[in-house]
Order: sequence, then structure tokens, then C-alpha cells
Amino acid sequence: MQAQDNSAVGRFWAAALGWSVTGDEGVETNVEPEGFDYPGPTAVCIDVIGVPEPKTVKNRVHVDLATTSAAHQDELVARLKGLGATPVDVGQGDVPWTVLADPEGNEFCVLEPREIYRDTGPMAAVVVDCADPRAMARFWGEAMDWTVHEVTDDHASLRSANGVGPYLEFLRSPDPKTVWNRVHLDLRPYPGDDQAAEVARLRALGATPLDVGQGDVSWTIMADPEGNEFCVLVPS
Repeated sequence: MQAQDNSAVGRFWAAALGWSVTGDEGVETNVEPEGFDYPGPTAVCIDVIGVPEPKTVKNRVHVDLATTSAAHQDELVARLKGLGATPVDVGQGDVPWTVLADPEGNEFCVLEPREIYRDTGPMAAVVVDCADPRAMARFWGEAMDWTVHEVTDDHASLRSANGVGPYLEFLRSPDPKTVWNRVHLDLRPYPGDDQAAEVARLRALGATPLDVGQGDVSWTIMADPEGNEFCVLVPS
């Protein structure tokens, strides 16, 4: 996630998820579950990166939080508001989930209880708006070591091949992508894998390298077939 105050946003998400701030130096704040050891499929960790630019449009990538009962949903919404979250109207209408924004306006949803998310942990899913969920499922199903669970014209979902942790979901949206995504995915090759070979594999799948002025850095910035930015990190 990008934020003007990475430390504040990182600490919000740590409290929201019940996770820990494992690093908070300069423009990077790291948030992980207690005892998490990469690589591990049980969680999608959050790195908050400080940027000078403010948020200007609705994010195309957001997080959904899971709940176990109606009472838990009400309690979680109240707790998140106490941490600094605010209700937002993104045109959702009368729906059973609650749409909130973190202290810098990054939208997220607190879902009503759903059986599919009963074992994901506090983060139910990372959700990406897109024009073609089927195409996104094809690309990301090959890009990640995850399993495609559902594909329709309007929705696609993937999850770790181990069947644990949150989902990655793609929802059809009529809105075009207009700015750099303030929330994006980072991919890290497994220990012992080659970063350059992974970048070449992703290019063959349809990803394109991007130069956003990052300079000489250890990671490679790419875009998926719909222009959603992501980073390929060095193996741990």
C-alpha cells in the first residue's frame, strides 16, 4: 500500500488485523501476523510505502475482512471506527457488507459472515477491479503458485494451492484504470529461484516491464495484461 504517512497507516492495519508491525523505518512499514515466516501461504502480508502523492480516486485494489457472525461484524466495524476508519459510499447501495476507508482513504470491506471465508484468517480476500475476470484468472493463475477456484464473466477467485489463507479475487468493473494503483501485489520467488528467470516467465505470460522512475532497485516493476502494477522481489 502507498501512503503519505506509512507508519500511521501501517499501525492502523496491524491493529485492524490483529497483526504486528515487524518493521517501521523510513518510508517502509511492514505488517505481518504473529510468528509468520516467509514463505507461508497462511497470510498475505502488508508493506506500507511512503509516497508524497495523496489519494485521488477510488482504489482498484482493496482488502476484504472476514467475520464469523453478525455480532462479530458489528463489533469489528465499531472497533475499526475507533481506530480511525470512516464509512464511505462507493455506490454499493443496500448490501450486507460495510464499506470503510482507512485513515488515508483506502477503501476496504467488512464482510457479513460467509462460509467460504471461515478459515482465511482476518483477511478474507484481496480484490481487484478489472475489465475481464477470465483473462485475469488465466494470467494470475499462471503467474502465482495458487489455484483458480471460480471463473465467470463477472468474478474470478484464486487461493493458495495449500487451501489456506486469503483469496485473490477479480471483479468486473466498468471503470477504467486511470492512475497508478495505491494498493498492488508484490511477488517473491521462492528461495533458490532466479529473479531474472521469473521476470522472463511473467513476460511470456503477458506481463510488461514498467519504468516509473524507480531507478536502480533490487525489484522489478511490471504490469499485468490490464495494466495493474506489481513488483517481483528478490528471493528471500
